[in-house]
Amino acid sequence: MKKIIPVRRDVKINLNEARVNDWHEMGPHVTHFFNALSVLFPAGERLFMDSVRAYKDQVKDPDLKKAITAFIGQEALHSREHEEYNEMMDRTGVPALELDRMLWKLLGGLKGVLGNKMALAGTIALEHYTAIMANAVLSDPNVTGTKSDEGFRQVWQWHAYEETEHKAVAYDVWNEVMPDNVYNRFIRRFGMVLASIIFWPVVAYFHARLVFADANTKGKHLKGYGAVARILVGKEGIFRKALGDFFDYFRADFHPWMHDNSAYLNDIDAFVAKVHQTMREPNEAVKQAVRSRLASKATAVAA
Repeated sequence: MKKIIPVRRDVKINLNEARVNDWHEMGPHVTHFFNALSVLFPAGERLFMDSVRAYKDQVKDPDLKKAITAFIGQEALHSREHEEYNEMMDRTGVPALELDRMLWKLLGGLKGVLGNKMALAGTIALEHYTAIMANAVLSDPNVTGTKSDEGFRQVWQWHAYEETEHKAVAYDVWNEVMPDNVYNRFIRRFGMVLASIIFWPVVAYFHARLVFADANTKGKHLKGYGAVARILVGKEGIFRKALGDFFDYFRADFHPWMHDNSAYLNDIDAFVAKVHQTMREPNEAVKQAVRSRLASKATAVAA
């Protein structure tokens, strides 16, 4: 299967805080679906980093070791950017940081109960979800909206490029460190079932909390939830189009690169160059503050 070593890119995208609750062209309900995903990322990506890091010393392949290091670097930068994105939301009065704290506690508790193997199984399952969504963003401009706010579109495009670039890293770690036997094949598949049982109710709850806390959505829920349904399961919806890709995960011969969309990666350099033209200057004080918050949350969960 294809081997790609990810690249860590320190991208800082200008976001218009005034648009944070209504940046998508399809309105605030669709905006808050993406915003709910943003709330998931700091804690979720910490789980991904920790799950892969737990097995790094068992990996012998030097290229995979490099890919793990880059994977962790990419996820750390995603966490940083989404931490700032989430703080923007919180300043508008929607409970983004309350939900973030709730998720850190939930994932920390689950990891303590399930252990490293199931955490890695959950990671490779959720990475498959993110790969599906990333492919949708890269293949269909309407997913993020051609008329949506440019800064927020760029955040999701950047994330999609890098999620695609590293979509096989955690899976390759699993394949290298876990013996290929009936039990581990069951655990891999069960990880997807368990991840789905947890993921969708959490997304739905977070989305509802954000929507109903936003005064701009009042009286627009029927139309708004209809727009969310269209973008997810409508005729050209993300998951309706990708249903086959999702169920491929349960195949014995599954590998993330069996869905080879690596051609999109040819556009990363041009995309990053475009972002750099308007990229905000890194604020070291802000970066350090965000790093400290993420570290303190991770320490609290570990305790």
